[in-house]
Amino acid sequence: MAKLALLAWLEAKPGKEQEVADFLKSALPLAQGEPATVSWFAWRIDESVFGIFDTFETEEGRDAHLNGPIAAALMANADRLLAKPPVIEKLDILAAK
Repeated sequence: MAKLALLAWLEAKPGKEQEVADFLKSALPLAQGEPATVSWFAWRIDESVFGIFDTFETEEGRDAHLNGPIAAALMANADRLLAKPPVIEKLDILAAK
């Protein structure tokens, strides 16, 4: 069972909402290529608020993801796409189905 997770909140700059959505969709193959990432979800709450939720079995897997290509691409494009820096929270999973 995955015991650890990351929750990232992203707020798109006005006019950049579709680019953020497209960026997140394009990251799926990268997530699929990460053996330590158990699950990976990109989501949208409203027109400008997006995020990523992903799960891991080990701290090493979570750290690998944080130092991997998705995080690097996100940070490389953050100033251009996001209204403010992403908020990334480390979570402990208490129960899962």
